[in-house]
Amino acid sequence: MAVPRTAIIAGNWKMNYGPKQASSFASEIVPALDGLVRSYARIMCILCPPAISIAAVKDVVDAYVAPRLELGAQNMYFEEKGAFTGEIAPGMVRELCDNVILGHSERRMYFHETDDLVNKKALVAFKHNLRPIVCIGENLDQYESGQTEQVIQEQVKGSLANFSAEQAGQVVIAYEPVWAIGTGKAATVEGAGKVIHRIRELYGEMYGAEAAQALRIQYGGSVTPANISEFMAHPDIDGALVGGASLKPDFVEIVRKTIEVMQQ
Repeated sequence: MAVPRTAIIAGNWKMNYGPKQASSFASEIVPALDGLVRSYARIMCILCPPAISIAAVKDVVDAYVAPRLELGAQNMYFEEKGAFTGEIAPGMVRELCDNVILGHSERRMYFHETDDLVNKKALVAFKHNLRPIVCIGENLDQYESGQTEQVIQEQVKGSLANFSAEQAGQVVIAYEPVWAIGTGKAATVEGAGKVIHRIRELYGEMYGAEAAQALRIQYGGSVTPANISEFMAHPDIDGALVGGASLKPDFVEIVRKTIEVMQQ
C-alpha cells in the first residue's frame, strides 16, 4: 500500500519585502502557521523570501521551532564560491534554508535559464542537503498551440535528469502553467491535474513506479483561498507554490483549507 504524500504549501515572495517588511509580515503569519503545522502531520509550509530577507524571517521562524515550517531560497548558483558577483552559493543557502526553488518560469524567461542549468543546480542542491523545488510549465503561446505535452516532456527529462534513487524520492516539482502566473487566471483543476498526472508518468519512466508514487508535485499559478480546495482534492496534486497570495494573510487560509481537504 502506498504511503500518503505530505503536502507542501510554499510561498514565493519573489522580489517583495526587504528585511524589515519581511520580519514584520513573518511575525504576522508565523504564529498561525505554527499552530496549523502542529495540528496536522501531513502538511509542510515553506516560506521563500528574497535572499536579503531570509535571515530576518529565520529569526521569526526559529522562535517557534515549528515542525515542518521551513525556509527556502528563490534561486542559487551551482558553484561553491568564487568571482560570481551577485550570485549565492549553495553552501550559503544551506546555512539558512532547507529548500531552494529552481527553474522558476521567471528565471527561465527573464534570465534565460535552461533545463541543463536547472538540472546542474538541482544536483548541487542535493550535495548540500537542500530540497530542490524544480519548476516546470508551458507559456501562453505553447499552451495555445498545443505544445504543452512536448514542453513538459522536455523540461522533465532535462531538468530532472541524473538523480540517484535517493535523490529521485526527495525532489519536489512545481507545475506552473506560465500563462496562469500572476494573471488571476488559474488553470482548471481538470487541466492541471491532467498535466501533473503526465508528469508523474514521465517521472516513473525515468526513475520507476515507486519514485513516481512518492514524488510531490505542486500546482502554481494564481492560487488563492477560493480555489485551493479544488486543487487539493485532486489525487495527483500535493500542494501549491503560491505567489501573490503568499504576500498576504491569505497564505494562512490557503494552508488551513489544504488541511481541511486532506482530513476529509
